[in-house]
Amino acid sequence: MNEVFDELRSALYSAWARKWLVLGVAWGVCLLGWLVVAMIPNSYEAKSRIFIQLDDVLAQQIGIAGSDKTDIARVKQTLVGSENLEKVIRSTKLGQGVSTPREMEREIAELSEDVAVRSEEDNLFEISATIGKSELSDAENAALAQDVVQKLLDIFREENIAGSRGEVAETVVFLDQQLEERARELEAAELRRTAFEAEHPELIGGAAAISNKLQNARTEMRGVEADLAAAQSALAAIQGQLAGTPATLPGATIQSPQGSASAALSQAQSQLAGLRARGLTSNHPDVIAAQRQVQLLRQQAAAEGPQTSRTSSTPNPAYSSLVSIRAERQANVQALMARKASLQADISSMIADQASEPALAAEAQRISRDYEVLKTKYDDLLQDREEMKLRGQVESERSSFKFDVISPPALPLKPAAPNRPLLLIGVLIAGLGAGVGAAFAIGQIKSTFSTTASLERAMEVPVIGAISRTFTDAQRAAEARRMKMFYAATAALGGLFVILLGIEFVQVGTVA
Repeated sequence: MNEVFDELRSALYSAWARKWLVLGVAWGVCLLGWLVVAMIPNSYEAKSRIFIQLDDVLAQQIGIAGSDKTDIARVKQTLVGSENLEKVIRSTKLGQGVSTPREMEREIAELSEDVAVRSEEDNLFEISATIGKSELSDAENAALAQDVVQKLLDIFREENIAGSRGEVAETVVFLDQQLEERARELEAAELRRTAFEAEHPELIGGAAAISNKLQNARTEMRGVEADLAAAQSALAAIQGQLAGTPATLPGATIQSPQGSASAALSQAQSQLAGLRARGLTSNHPDVIAAQRQVQLLRQQAAAEGPQTSRTSSTPNPAYSSLVSIRAERQANVQALMARKASLQADISSMIADQASEPALAAEAQRISRDYEVLKTKYDDLLQDREEMKLRGQVESERSSFKFDVISPPALPLKPAAPNRPLLLIGVLIAGLGAGVGAAFAIGQIKSTFSTTASLERAMEVPVIGAISRTFTDAQRAAEARRMKMFYAATAALGGLFVILLGIEFVQVGTVA
């Protein structure tokens, strides 16, 4: 730590010993720096805040409102676009002297750096322009900054209110052209489809339609088979009931004693008919046993001989009702069998078509697919055209674009740049630092020592003491005069700094 203090003391001693060098360098650096600061032109900034409502309530209600983020980006690009900046340059003093495309490009590049658009909120924007041309006066720079912002606002208003309607009209015309072209393609596809279906009616809809028809026919066949089985079962049941029901109802009967075998034969036949009504085949054991019993009873009845009886009988109404029901169920069975045969024929035909004509099925599928694609595209374009027409009507009656200037661009009275007081202070500090640095550097170059500690460190021998410098009266008087002159020169440098600083503060708030 002591070494650091010694170095600092040495530097201060060197600077004080060469104070005139420090003052001279400081004067030179300050004068040069203050001259450069004075030559920097003032830049004036004009600002304006605008509110842009991109879509109104009606546009949102009918579903033609745009995306907020996309519209905000479009607003920023429109404001600082090259075309708009070129219009601003040509309509202001910035365009004076611009005669070649290269010069125009350079002016556009410079103006794009001077113009800024900031989005404070979703629909609130701030436009600012900073102008500082060295060839223009402060008043002209301030007026030019205000003019640039105003021109940007005017151009943006014209392009978005008038240009938006023109854009909608151009879009509608383009959609009409596309619709006409799609309509011709759709008509040609419809003619191809109609001709193919007239030539091959069985392939209407393509292979997918044939597969669907085949699946539906098979499903219907399963239903018909189930209905037919139920109808046949019902017919067998009614036939069993009919076999066990007498056609007439007996009255008073006088019989001879021989007749028991005939009665048993009738009962066995009724039982056999009931078994068959239940759906049992002739190979079923119960049916075989019943048949054998019937045969035995027939032999017994033949051995007994004919019965002698006298019976008075009347028609049985239950038997007549069962006969009509049987006829109805027979007709139902016949109809279901006819439907089953028809479905089997259709299924066989569709399977044959599907197997024998794969190329035609593929062609039918392609024609149908092309037609559906064209029809979908046509419907989409038609819907887009109607939406654009509605948008155009909405923008004609009440524009969805609303542009309000919250704070118009005012004439700037204070320069935005540079900060001259701060630059003046910086130049003064830099001058003093340069003077001290120059004195310290010269002290390091010369082989002298400012303090006894530095001498002791350099020689690596102990220093016993130091002899102070002795002045005569004349030398003291001369040194006093030199100090007065030094203080006066230092005060003059400080006074010049104060004067320059005061001039800057006096000029603040005014446009020269």
